[in-house]
Amino acid sequence: MFEKNYTPGDKTNWQGRIDSESNFDAFRWHQWVNHLDLREDNLSYNGKLAFAFIGFCCDEGVRRNKGRIGAAQGPDSIRKELANLPCSFSNEVKLFDAGNIYCKNISLEESQALLSEAVDKLLSLNLFPIVLGGGHEVAFGHYNGILTHLTKNTSNPNIGIINFDAHFDLRPYPEGGSSGTMFRQIADICRDENLKYSYFCIGIQKHSNTIELFKTADSLGAKYILAKDIIHSDNWTMLEKLDDFIKHQDHIYITICSDVFSTAFAPGVSATQPLGLDPEKVLIFLKYILKSNKVISFDIAEVSPRFDLDNTTSDLASVLIFSVITTLSKIHNL
Repeated sequence: MFEKNYTPGDKTNWQGRIDSESNFDAFRWHQWVNHLDLREDNLSYNGKLAFAFIGFCCDEGVRRNKGRIGAAQGPDSIRKELANLPCSFSNEVKLFDAGNIYCKNISLEESQALLSEAVDKLLSLNLFPIVLGGGHEVAFGHYNGILTHLTKNTSNPNIGIINFDAHFDLRPYPEGGSSGTMFRQIADICRDENLKYSYFCIGIQKHSNTIELFKTADSLGAKYILAKDIIHSDNWTMLEKLDDFIKHQDHIYITICSDVFSTAFAPGVSATQPLGLDPEKVLIFLKYILKSNKVISFDIAEVSPRFDLDNTTSDLASVLIFSVITTLSKIHNL
């Protein structure tokens, strides 16, 4: 396992300012992160709360989807922005970098399978996976890793997917998966394995999805909120809709496609959205979901440094990840 197309955590991505070498209250993440090699068999963790970053250096799905490639460089770009974040949690919270998976000289499907194995292993180690994309095809491998892990203890896991995205990503895939098909692929897995399909997409743009995609979402029982309704509605209305979804799930997987945000906040993405969401709104919803204490894993996709401006999009990704970790730390009183 992980003998090819995988590299363990690299310390060169974790550099930054040092205000103190002994006072944890002055530490930044690059001083606190440890490095994991998933090729090792004797790994273990028995602490209270720990997060593991795993990069999915792949945008083959974006290429298949006829998008702008470049997101394969996203994981290390995000890490460089994470490095200088303050340790706004207790020293009982641990951070690990589990390295990168690459889609090089292998197929997209093979790289997704490798990611699935990595996510399963991290969850088995009692670590909370934070997957750094990569194209949004990351979601298919990520979900399968969660499913594999949960089916070890139950034959019928109930996993709710909450996707912040301008697109449904429910397209058919007769010629193979892409960054526009993952949630259709997941729906088919749920159908074939007699599992409940629970999908909630937040930030949908009418101009970015065909009528057929809206019909597909409705036929699959998917829930969604249009971007324009988020912009023009009060937060309570949106939170009530989230509540209604969350209460029916045992576990929740959150995935964010960076193109859900307006280009003003996220210029470095595979498909820009001039009328996208404000990150402040997304942070309110994200924290609310996390406080349910049902979230099992998280990823962010489509950060493409090739098109970024002053690392704006990578920086936004780092702030979202910061919110995930600090919110879950508070829930655990750490």
